[in-house]
Amino acid sequence: MTEIHPYSRYLLTTVITLWFLSAGVALAATQERPDAALRAVLEKTIGESDSFKDRFDAEVWLMDMSTRLKSRVPDDAERLDLLKNVHYEATKAGLHPEMVLAVINVESNFDRWAISHAGAQGLMQVMPFWLKEIPQAGDNLFDIRTNLRFGCTILKHYIKREKGDFQRALARYNGSLGKVWYPNRVFDVLNKRWFKSR
Repeated sequence: MTEIHPYSRYLLTTVITLWFLSAGVALAATQERPDAALRAVLEKTIGESDSFKDRFDAEVWLMDMSTRLKSRVPDDAERLDLLKNVHYEATKAGLHPEMVLAVINVESNFDRWAISHAGAQGLMQVMPFWLKEIPQAGDNLFDIRTNLRFGCTILKHYIKREKGDFQRALARYNGSLGKVWYPNRVFDVLNKRWFKSR
């Protein structure tokens, strides 16, 4: 594991402490490090995150989104690994990671084993026929990285096809082009849960 710089360690401790205080969690005077297990997993994840501008950006985003996702993915390591992969695949496709989180929230509620009545699979509910369209040995839509890569690529394609019209692109992604119920659900969850104010 890459050693974290002392200043980054200080910033990480500060971010975590501020989060605990803002969440209304009382810190005992004898408690030196808040949630040491989460801190260890977070440090490891930050060291493996290459889609962020810098380590501080990774620390802040991962901690913020981890807090928002905890009720749906309670395991710290699983949650941070998912967030790291969402950020990487979304950024690679030219999408905002928060938009991808909103799509996942609506599509599967973060159940990587979800299967729709139409047969769509995984986090972003990708149809299996895409594996035949883009054949790669061993691809499995229940694999988090594979599902995110396909889902982000497909969504970005539809955004380009619809010339930046997110409402039409999201409806096309869901197979409900011409209707607004699905894009409205994604926008609603994006604004209420995932939007990151800067």
